[in-house]
Amino acid sequence: MADVIGPGTCEHRAHTDVLRFTLHLAHPVHRVWPAVATPAGLRGWLAAAEPLEPRLGGAVTLRWLNSDDSGESTADGTTGGEGTVAEGTVTAWDVEHVAEYTVTVHGRIRFHLAPDGQTNGTVLRFTNEVAVSGEAERLSRLAGWHQHLEYLVEFLDGRQDWSAWTLDRYRELYAAYESPGGRQS
Repeated sequence: MADVIGPGTCEHRAHTDVLRFTLHLAHPVHRVWPAVATPAGLRGWLAAAEPLEPRLGGAVTLRWLNSDDSGESTADGTTGGEGTVAEGTVTAWDVEHVAEYTVTVHGRIRFHLAPDGQTNGTVLRFTNEVAVSGEAERLSRLAGWHQHLEYLVEFLDGRQDWSAWTLDRYRELYAAYESPGGRQS
């Protein structure tokens, strides 16, 4: 999957960290857009989006479904508690190009899609701008977003399986980002 998802990077600004990932997806923009900009698509790999008003200034609430603090699956909403809930606003909206949500807990989450002319796929540039809260939190965010972007790839490929999600891959990614010369630059 390394050829699809490049290593995440982190740029430190005054009081924020800006995390970035670039994905080279085999799917055209018209297939990727619904995965990052509709309740059904977001639920398939990231979070329940209830509500999601698809317009600039629209309301958005994201409820993460992957796992709770003990690693128990919350995919069906009945085990392991509620998961993280982040409320906010749609802060950029350009159909099939940009979906951006600014929410509590996770700050600004931006998906920028562009056609990849060489493959007929999509280049997705993901950005998360969030308040600085220390090295451990930065590593956790890099690993967490990396894992969710892997879930996005699986979802687009039709291989999404909530029941298989565990903390093992997250821990592996965290260790990789933490290691000297690790994934982040």
